[in-house]
Amino acid sequence: MTAPLRPMMVLGCTSDAGKSLIATALCRWFTRRGVRVAPFKAQNMSNNARVVEGGEIGVAQWLQALAAGVEPTVLMNPVLLKPEADTRSQVVVNGRPDLGLTNTPWRERGGALWPVMAEAFDELRQAYDLVVVEGAGSPAEINLEDLPNNRMIDHADAAGLLVADIDRGGAFAHLFGTWALVPPSTKRRLAAFVLNRFRGDATLLAPGPALLTERTGMAYGGTLPIVDHQLPAEEGAILRSVPSGGTGAPRVAIVRFPFGSNLDEFHLLGQVAAVTFADRPADIDGAELVILSGSKHVAADLAWMRARGLDAAIIRRVAELGRVLAICGGAQMLGVSIDDPDGVEGGTPVSTPGLGLLPVHTVLHRDKVTACIAVTFPADGLDHPWRALAGVETSGYEIRHGRSGDCGSPILASGPILASSVHGLLEDPAVVERILGRRPKQVLEATFELLADAVDEHLDTDLLVRLIGSGRP
Repeated sequence: MTAPLRPMMVLGCTSDAGKSLIATALCRWFTRRGVRVAPFKAQNMSNNARVVEGGEIGVAQWLQALAAGVEPTVLMNPVLLKPEADTRSQVVVNGRPDLGLTNTPWRERGGALWPVMAEAFDELRQAYDLVVVEGAGSPAEINLEDLPNNRMIDHADAAGLLVADIDRGGAFAHLFGTWALVPPSTKRRLAAFVLNRFRGDATLLAPGPALLTERTGMAYGGTLPIVDHQLPAEEGAILRSVPSGGTGAPRVAIVRFPFGSNLDEFHLLGQVAAVTFADRPADIDGAELVILSGSKHVAADLAWMRARGLDAAIIRRVAELGRVLAICGGAQMLGVSIDDPDGVEGGTPVSTPGLGLLPVHTVLHRDKVTACIAVTFPADGLDHPWRALAGVETSGYEIRHGRSGDCGSPILASGPILASSVHGLLEDPAVVERILGRRPKQVLEATFELLADAVDEHLDTDLLVRLIGSGRP
């Protein structure tokens, strides 16, 4: 294959149809064929983000860049929406939060966002052989102006791969209905379709794929079975592993905040622990470790804790010397107060009392800290529950508006509490082993290879090559 190659765009009939997984698989599959690939998603919505040069991007594009073996950049996800209420999301543009756009009504943002999306894509297209573009939600949302799907596939003149989740049922209706509702410029670029998450006897699918091709002109790209993979969740938290130690595995309870953030950082824990997500006090009883995760809206999540009695349960646990690991927003909740004078989270200025378990006061600033950081756990001063971490060196990343005074270190230990402003510590197997006594395996590289192998086995790879070379087969 020779450059320039036609971009490929993975669109979904619905949210969670498998766009991110298939785009990741294609990034690794094309890379294995010697193609220099860049992932791209014009607009993502997720509170799971990663720090790259220039700011932050959604975790899906970060993973896709790793699968492609290239350095992740803000160009790969130029617009990131981070939900902080049911009707409000922080708008991150080229890696940095834009409070002006955050406060702009949804339907009035397009004029400012489209140039950013188009310029980022154009720059990637010039720098790489192939851009694998991931769509957002569905391209058939006819009530909305659709920039990341319909306008982007037109701008890129990409070959569209339409994905349906057959495990939900109604996959052929989803595919045909989506094809029927998209604008003509998108319809003529929908080159092929894929049935995802299939289980059962594949011979029973006939003559469905052929009939759909006859009615739409989209080629049948193949059927992917449900793949037992270890890819971290793009949104929320899904622990895909099972404890390796059977019934003897320690129990870990992660408090499930409504606006919990960066929950993908816990993806290794399921290998070595029985992990539960806690939304009531009884869920943390008897846990070896309780984790307070990051939060996109600290005041709202703290109010949620109080409404459910989890605040009292955490205070009681600390009094009984039960271990609590608090990360970023979760650590801020344990302090004396959280002040948001500019309404950075939620749009309204607020001052919130914390749980008073740590001697820190947090103030949210308009500018956000986004940085990769090296961490060394203190050699002295760690109380018994955390002493195994003394002197351990690791790394992680910070994504936060909050400043909790001059603590002198990203790590603060106080009795059974270990608090940190740094995400990603539990992605280091050595740190997990020091905390839980068992060492997980790194799984990402093996997962990328597994997904690429699934492309080889289950998709029409000759079709994929033709699509990026000359469009429709």
